[in-house]
Amino acid sequence: MKPSCLDDYVFVCMRNGKWWTFWELQQVIKEKTGKFYGEPTISAAIRNLRKDYARVKYNLSQCDEVVEKKRLWNSNGWKYRLIIKE
Repeated sequence: MKPSCLDDYVFVCMRNGKWWTFWELQQVIKEKTGKFYGEPTISAAIRNLRKDYARVKYNLSQCDEVVEKKRLWNSNGWKYRLIIKE
């Protein structure tokens, strides 16, 4: 799959099942594309992964949660990971 939009880039980064912060995604996407996306835009792309059209496009579960989040220790930030069922 060749990424063509921010949702694609976020999916490609997160499909490894690793925990990601907005800032880590921001950095990797900027390195790969040369484009800078702000935290609200990346947050929206993560949220989009939960929507029906994205579940179909990326072959994600249709009924289970696909994005998990947890609070960063001793911080106000969050980490997110994509849950992909084999």
